Amino acid sequence: MHPGPWTEDEFFALGECINRVELLDGGLWVSPGPHMSHQAIAYRLHRLMEEAAGAAGLMVYRAINLRIQADTILIPDVVVVDDRVPPSICAEAGDTALVAEILSPSSTTMDRVTKRHIYAAARIDWYLLVDPGLPDYQEVKLTLCRRNGDSYVEAATAKGDEPLVFEQPFAVEIHPRPLSR
Repeated sequence: MHPGPWTEDEFFALGECINRVELLDGGLWVSPGPHMSHQAIAYRLHRLMEEAAGAAGLMVYRAINLRIQADTILIPDVVVVDDRVPPSICAEAGDTALVAEILSPSSTTMDRVTKRHIYAAARIDWYLLVDPGLPDYQEVKLTLCRRNGDSYVEAATAKGDEPLVFEQPFAVEIHPRPLSR
């Protein structure tokens, strides 16, 4: 039992874990490690974005610590940050251009509602929600949202053979079907 809220120092003292542990307003959010298909989608998405993001002066990471504010550190599936920022234990929301979350059985509400609200309030301009077609991970749907004040509005969607094409924060075309193979 831990008395009171967790601090960032206590959170980082936990070290690396098999489970995904995030710090949310001083409380811990623990979820199981991602399904292998979830990991494969994150890897393919990272690979598809890497070159285009690099050309725009951005760096793509998978599952890194992202400080939203003091005592709130989340771990998005994919994070795109300004490439001038030196590597650290934690990326900062203010240096982040886009976050992507891949739905999983243990995080659907967190990703669709809670994290979406938190990222928008932290002024992260772009949010990519990847619905992998649960429970069998067969039909990926991509929803790109852009920030409008403290919330997101849908900018584009794609599924099946329809490509998701966007110009901001970098120009890229992503085809959903190959993400789930």
